[in-house]
Amino acid sequence: MSGSRPRSAQAAGASSPAGARGAHGGARVPDVSVVVAVYNTMPYLTRCLESLVAQTIGHRRMEVLVVDDGSTDGGSKEIARFATRYPYLFTVVRQPNSGGPAAPSNRGLALARGRYVFFLGADDHLAPQALERMVERADAWESDVLLCKMAAVGERTVPEGVFRASAPAIRLLGDGLPWALSNTKLFRRSLIEEHRIRYDETMPAFSDQPFVLEACVRARRISVLAEQELYYAVRRKDSGNITFRACPETRLACAERLFDSVCRLLEPGPLRDGFHRRHFHVELYQLFGPDFARLSPQVRERVCAGAARLIGAHGDGVLEELDEHRRRVLELAWRGEVEALCAHPADRPGGRPEREPGRSALVRWLLAPVGRGLPAGGEDPWAGRLRRR
Repeated sequence: MSGSRPRSAQAAGASSPAGARGAHGGARVPDVSVVVAVYNTMPYLTRCLESLVAQTIGHRRMEVLVVDDGSTDGGSKEIARFATRYPYLFTVVRQPNSGGPAAPSNRGLALARGRYVFFLGADDHLAPQALERMVERADAWESDVLLCKMAAVGERTVPEGVFRASAPAIRLLGDGLPWALSNTKLFRRSLIEEHRIRYDETMPAFSDQPFVLEACVRARRISVLAEQELYYAVRRKDSGNITFRACPETRLACAERLFDSVCRLLEPGPLRDGFHRRHFHVELYQLFGPDFARLSPQVRERVCAGAARLIGAHGDGVLEELDEHRRRVLELAWRGEVEALCAHPADRPGGRPEREPGRSALVRWLLAPVGRGLPAGGEDPWAGRLRRR
């Protein structure tokens, strides 16, 4: 097969599923379609594609849809090399750069034919048995969404709490799902198509989170496979992953869309607050890291003002539940204390809030010595604004 011509869908017609079915004659429905959105991910792309070729589920039960979003680093040649060698495994789409992973992910999803669809980051790679184990378990559990245990490579942060144990069914809140909103999951494709769930192509960053949230809200069953690490999430040495290279104002605008999507999909109450809490804890807090002080004064003011709007709109009853350090940083943003934010950046890594057993962050703060924990020179901006749930 190494000399056969690879299947390739050109940009003008790649959105038509008929183009991908031609190589199979429409006779075979794969168990799983893997969508890989690619933009300048060499040399990590090679291991990504190698891990797909090595899947124990077998090439006849899977298809790989690689969407090259205008790569300029030699990745296009590497994709062509794999597609030439494995023409009945890979479908290749090439398109001009769209500015983010949403458009290529949607392009691949439009071509998918499998019973399930899985999204693999082009920086990342899978364990050999990953797809076989996921499909087997999703079939047995009748899962609409299935999470597989992740491992961090480099300084990448991956969720841990949701992977304490395998579970046929988990809740939207209470089992760690809000901390695991990346799209690196197995989705029943009929669910995605029934509700026409797609990535928001106006979001250069974080576009996977509204997609995942809606799929989980619509799902009849969300499952977790946690016996062993199946997905390897890689932090590139040049920090070139899209989340890390997006500018602060772009990340702020996309964070606002995250809050909007939560409000659209979830009614007011503890469930909505649980997902808001995640976005304060991660996406909003990370705007005020060490790089914040290196921004121009005008950009710092705009980022701070934008964060303050989100805190004012969604923070009541939620901000108090963050750990002490994050709450202080976001309080400074709410107050417009730009210089204080430069002096005391958000320098702690992401992850779940740290808690003492039996005590919330708010209780620990209230029991702290007088004068500890307040922004310099003022009252607690949240005094009197607590509400019971």
